[in-house]
Amino acid sequence: MRELILTNDLVLISYVEALLADQGIEAVVFDRNISLMEGSIGAFPRRLVVDEESWNRASRILKDAGLGEWVVDHERT
Repeated sequence: MRELILTNDLVLISYVEALLADQGIEAVVFDRNISLMEGSIGAFPRRLVVDEESWNRASRILKDAGLGEWVVDHERT
């Protein structure tokens, strides 16, 4: 699994999940339930991950949708 986006924006996560599902790419949200521990203040970002084999395609889908700024690029960091 490889991290695709990292965000506190739950609407963005839902949108990205829908975009990827529409293209047949399964995404998993890590830390979705962390709000139980943090008191729902949104301090901890959620991580949306995809299979390593799907990452390049998923990244391209997000960039084509104008969401390229959200894509985690571990090679640049």
